[in-house]
Amino acid sequence: ILVNLSNKNITGKEAENLLDSIGITVNKNTVPNEKRSPFVTSGIRIGTAAVTTRGFDVEAMKEIANIINEAIENKDKDLSYLNERVKVLCAKYPLYI
Repeated sequence: ILVNLSNKNITGKEAENLLDSIGITVNKNTVPNEKRSPFVTSGIRIGTAAVTTRGFDVEAMKEIANIINEAIENKDKDLSYLNERVKVLCAKYPLYI
């Protein structure tokens, strides 16, 4: 999934680091008609292989989207509570090795 963050006050690189800090892995990615450097970018790419392998359902995917949005909207605040939401979600859908 490619998410264009041009309308947000954050770069793809900043979003990648921010989301990593709460336990969500994404990659910075250029978007169509990119205005920023490929090293900074205006978007993020969200892979779905990890969540589908774990069996995340529609509601879990909505929770991920809500957590990502809340993190970006509140990027300058303490986001430790979002890390807890990520942990709860991952515990509900554990990895089976």
